[in-house]
Amino acid sequence: MSGIEIARLDELAVNEAKYARLGDFPVCVVLDEAGEVHVIGDRCTHGDVSLSDGFVEDGTVECWAHGARFDLASGKPLSLPAYEPVPVFAVTIVDGVVTVDPTPKKVD
Repeated sequence: MSGIEIARLDELAVNEAKYARLGDFPVCVVLDEAGEVHVIGDRCTHGDVSLSDGFVEDGTVECWAHGARFDLASGKPLSLPAYEPVPVFAVTIVDGVVTVDPTPKKVD
């Protein structure tokens, strides 16, 4: 996997969303309580609102504007008003550097 560095692990706080850019594409980066880093598309598919400004809990991020929740592992919407998923990206961490594959993962 060729990847793009987007953050350092020590810059991430547990269950706090962080905005980053994957090239020209905005992403939301989350370190969950299990220590796993998730990177998903930053724009809510319902209202084009930044998910990085949302609330993280139990493996989900909630859009602050309308309350749509997205699964951090799959990108799938878990509540209305969103019904389209956000892209999810593969993450690698080496020596504390978070690197992301710029091609979205195919998730079932």
